Amino acid sequence: MRETIYNKLVRDCIPEIIASDGKTCVCETLSDEDYLRLLDAKLTEELSEYQESRSLEELADLLEVLRAVAKARGWTWEELEQARQDKAAERGGFEKKILLKEVRES
Repeated sequence: MRETIYNKLVRDCIPEIIASDGKTCVCETLSDEDYLRLLDAKLTEELSEYQESRSLEELADLLEVLRAVAKARGWTWEELEQARQDKAAERGGFEKKILLKEVRES
């Protein structure tokens, strides 16, 4: 019997998908503290996967993890969006493609 160890946060339907493939998996429900820690790790993982592939699917995965992080930290998606809008109103977005090369002080 071949065994692969993952120890990573996965989407909710993954155990059922594994079972439908005729395989067995071992899972546990995380504490809130471990869940937040692994969500933060998942953000890094998904960002890396997006940076490598530049695919819409990986960007969607990153967005899904962002939604989960916001919820786990007690924020609503609307609050996150409002914070984004507030910051954009104050400091702008990224539409102008500005590269800050240098700042000089006299």
